[in-house]
Amino acid sequence: MPAKTVLIALPNRDFDPSEVAVSWQLLCAAGHRVRFATLDGEPAVGDPLMLTGEGLDPWGWLPGLRRFKLLGLLLHARRGAREAYRDLLANSEFRQPLRYDQLAVADFDGLLLPGGHWARGMRAYLENECLQAFVGAFFASAKPVAAICHGVLLAARSRRADGRSALYGRQTTALTWAMEQSAWNLTRFYGRFWAPNYYRTYLEAPGEPAGHMSVQAEVSRALANPADFLEVPATAPDHLRKTSGLHRDSPTDSRPAWVVCDGYYVSARWPGDVHSFARRFIELLAE
Repeated sequence: MPAKTVLIALPNRDFDPSEVAVSWQLLCAAGHRVRFATLDGEPAVGDPLMLTGEGLDPWGWLPGLRRFKLLGLLLHARRGAREAYRDLLANSEFRQPLRYDQLAVADFDGLLLPGGHWARGMRAYLENECLQAFVGAFFASAKPVAAICHGVLLAARSRRADGRSALYGRQTTALTWAMEQSAWNLTRFYGRFWAPNYYRTYLEAPGEPAGHMSVQAEVSRALANPADFLEVPATAPDHLRKTSGLHRDSPTDSRPAWVVCDGYYVSARWPGDVHSFARRFIELLAE
């Protein structure tokens, strides 16, 4: 397969390390060149809570106890992803990203949009009009696009020439409200009580129903039909494994993963899908 050049767009900080590093690792192993872009051309930094797990437990605000983890062990990146992230930090392309305003569709054969959830870093990425314009143009080019977790929200906010979302008329998945709410409840009631909204990038305004500002709800509002947002069917094999949030896919086990492909666009929900997600994107690049 001829080598392709793939762009991974990043926030300056707080991106999900699994979704970026594992995707990068698999793309490089397939022989592709991976470039990166941030708002200001400075190297990005992954979400430290997802890397260490420290600060997710109720005692996480105490310096002497931060290293003792319970929720942190459940929620943070797995060892393989952490090792891939350490390798990523030494990569010359990662250390010298482009700026959003330097991006040109013609320079890339594929685009990957990762996620994260910590509002302090993710909002600047999700709300950047320059990046949204590039993403909309990339969709229009009919080149392969991959989006996972909050990366799907960036795609949904990006516009076509007719003003509609780049995802209008497509089928997609993304972080589901069930998964987002579960992680939010787990940490705000049993973990980060001093900063309870770590898992919610956007909160509902007074009077808005629960979940109105969730990733699933906003993405669904951008689609031609809300039914185009695809969740795991109740009849799917390994349904519980795919939806419990307790299992993640691996290089040898795709059973926990849920990936949706619509033409040259592939989407997934969370880090637990990332190996299957990246492999499907590599297949699209080959096609």
